Amino acid sequence: MPTILLIRHAENEYVAKGRLAGRLPGVHLNEKGRQQAKALARALAKVPLKAIYSSPLERCLETAQPLAAAHNLDVIPRQGLIEIDFGNWQGKTLKQLRRRRLWPVVQHNPARLTFPEGESFAAAQLRLVDEIERLVAQHKPKDLIACFSHSDCIRLLLAYYLGVPLDLFQRLAISPASVSSLMFGERAVRILGVNQQIDLPFKK
Repeated sequence: MPTILLIRHAENEYVAKGRLAGRLPGVHLNEKGRQQAKALARALAKVPLKAIYSSPLERCLETAQPLAAAHNLDVIPRQGLIEIDFGNWQGKTLKQLRRRRLWPVVQHNPARLTFPEGESFAAAQLRLVDEIERLVAQHKPKDLIACFSHSDCIRLLLAYYLGVPLDLFQRLAISPASVSSLMFGERAVRILGVNQQIDLPFKK
């Protein structure tokens, strides 16, 4: 079964300023993010990638494009990899959100939470796992593929395949432009790496 690189998009101004972008359109990489995407492409230039998939949001597509160019591959948008629908929370700063009644639930009991006018963590996890399993089924056992997505999305996937309860998934740290790796076997999924930051300019 194939190996999947789960790659978080690089930095944008929402990340830099502590604002929840969600599914808002028009959120692009900032200068630091563009440099991270280029460094990521250099670090993975020689790995034998067979395909590159991405959340359809701009910040993911822009992070994936340098790597795709290095491998002469197309970036294939996949709706199943899109960010969680945060409903009316998106666009707000974390400072604003910490004052909301549901904030303690997000932090301590996320398995029970559905975002107002949005998606639940549980539904998002099922969506993401279904998408990964569909991609696994499309590829040969020795294929290596990359999937560009978002911080919470990658944490939800890792929690599922690690067997970590949904209420504890936020203990996993996923930095901008980081790489986490899953190897799918016939009987089990192995976690090869989590939040790996390879030769990337995370610090100014």
